[in-house]
Amino acid sequence: MTDHDEAAAVRPLARAWVERHLDVGERIVGAEALHGGISAEVRRLTIGSRDGGTRDLVLRTFVDTPYEAAAEDWLNREALALTLLAGSGVPTPELVAVDPRAAYCEYPALLKTHLAGRTTLDGEGLEARVPALAGQLVAIHAVRPAERPQKYEALTTPDTVVTPQGADAAAWTAAINVIRRPAPPYEGHFLHRDFQPGNVLFDVLPSGSAGARITGVIDWAGASWGPTDLDVAHCSTTLALLHGPAWGPRFTDAYEEAGGVLAATSGERLYWQVRDALAASEEVALVARAWRESGRTELTTRVVEERLDAYVTSLMDTLG
Repeated sequence: MTDHDEAAAVRPLARAWVERHLDVGERIVGAEALHGGISAEVRRLTIGSRDGGTRDLVLRTFVDTPYEAAAEDWLNREALALTLLAGSGVPTPELVAVDPRAAYCEYPALLKTHLAGRTTLDGEGLEARVPALAGQLVAIHAVRPAERPQKYEALTTPDTVVTPQGADAAAWTAAINVIRRPAPPYEGHFLHRDFQPGNVLFDVLPSGSAGARITGVIDWAGASWGPTDLDVAHCSTTLALLHGPAWGPRFTDAYEEAGGVLAATSGERLYWQVRDALAASEEVALVARAWRESGRTELTTRVVEERLDAYVTSLMDTLG
């Protein structure tokens, strides 16, 4: 097997498990570590057949991370989501196998098909990608699955928020008070729960080409049932941190322009927007590191903290 780096090596038990789920005559002939995530190891496996042909699969493994305790739940959620979304028109990988309790592999793992395309985190072409992202999210929320996934979880509390050093104290205090209130009523929809540029694959178009075509939506470990505002707020926060605070509301506008429906009042919308932005405060260092590994080397933890502060402040400014 040819590894692109040491991190790509497939552990012996996982290798045996994967190969039990291949077609007759197939075997793993190569592996490449994929970077950019924060919760699991991800590898692209090249599968070779007797006739010399190849295809790719993706192996997702939870290994010694702060998220390992949640692996069983997340892998079961992803497996269910991929099953429910098959044939829905939403471009997702196909589930091959899942080992949520590490009964066969060294660690909890999921095996799925590989989709063409790549994630794009830089600013080039962003004007075209934002409407494409918004339209894709509307399509996800329109899915009516045969089985509802679990109700959404919002784990951030007023006590777990991490206010950045030098942040606007008054704005953050006001924001924290927003999430002390009960959650607004909502109409439930199928949610991705981590819909953002790092989990959306785009066609690699020739330089100068217009438009942006999505080829896949990946990482369904948080798939849930809940308010559309949660998914929209999460993508808005991520865009604000990647590209500047103004991109948060621009995504919200694009979602509505694509036919998406959000909470009825501005106060209800603000609740979900603030809740997601404050949740981001707990993972700034991890997210910033993942983005730097993906090529956005200028996004230090401090830069992301400053953008988060500016975004939270801008949200609270909407209250006048």
